[in-house]
Order: sequence, then C-alpha cells, then structure tokens
Amino acid sequence: MKKDFTIDLIELPSTSIEDLEKTKNFMSSVFGWQYTAWGEDYADSTSSGTAHAFNAEAEHKPTMPMIVIYANDLEKTKAEVENQGGIIVKDTFSFPGGRRFHFIEPSGNLLAVWSDK
Repeated sequence: MKKDFTIDLIELPSTSIEDLEKTKNFMSSVFGWQYTAWGEDYADSTSSGTAHAFNAEAEHKPTMPMIVIYANDLEKTKAEVENQGGIIVKDTFSFPGGRRFHFIEPSGNLLAVWSDK
C-alpha cells in the first residue's frame, strides 16, 4: 500500500512520441534504466532510484518538470490544495492506474496529486 502524501514520481514532458523513444533509448543506454510503456506516449521507470516518467501525451503532459504526490483521498486533498491557495490548472482526470489533478503552488511550481482509489 502506498503511503499518503509521499512524492511518488517526477514527470517530465516529452516533445513528441518520437522524442520519447529517443529519450528512453538514451536513458537506457547511458544509465541502464528500464522503462514500462503505458501506450506509445507515456513511459515510466522505477529502476533509477526515484521513479520518473516521460509524457508525450498532448492533452495531459506537463508544461515543466512536475512532482507527483500520492494521496489516499484525492477529493479531500484537492479541496485542501484550493483552500490553501493552490491553483488547479488541470482538473481531475482518469488514466490507466488511477486519477489525478495538476496544480500550481504559491511559488509557481507545477505539481500533481494522484490516487489509485
């Protein structure tokens, strides 16, 4: 079971599906990291020490590197983000494995919260 409010993933944008393949090949060749593809436009790795992913999916890829935090209760966490002044920039959406939303915190950094529930 995942622990509530832990950094779960760092997601990086990829400019295209072709560049995503080049990036995966580069990282695998240089660092030996192995990737799991979730369709042709998203891949993640846990073999790097800190889980990370590359996202080329036009509708949901981040505009900058994004830290993804796990939460047991997505709706409650979203409400608290908004109550504390976070700005929701992508409302809750589903993806293979769960749901998430993206927000900007007061210093302007992009983050996401996801849940498998």
